[in-house]
Amino acid sequence: MRKKKNQGDRENPEWTAADFARSRPAAEVVPEIIAAYHRYRGPQKRPTKKLVSLRLDPDVIERFRAGGRGWQARINATLRKAVGL
Repeated sequence: MRKKKNQGDRENPEWTAADFARSRPAAEVVPEIIAAYHRYRGPQKRPTKKLVSLRLDPDVIERFRAGGRGWQARINATLRKAVGL
């Protein structure tokens, strides 16, 4: 019995250099779909927070980031608690 050479997925073949050369951005091909899902927050009407640069120890940052999304808000809450706000 002879083994067949791996042909890959026939319905989703690997792209060639020519395929990449012909490709176009999705926004050109289906702009209505991109527009429907393009979401952005935009400018705040009333900014409630101030942007600052703050240097923290790497282990502190790692601990907060380990908690997942919202790590900066958790740092803010911890600082507020520490100063009695």
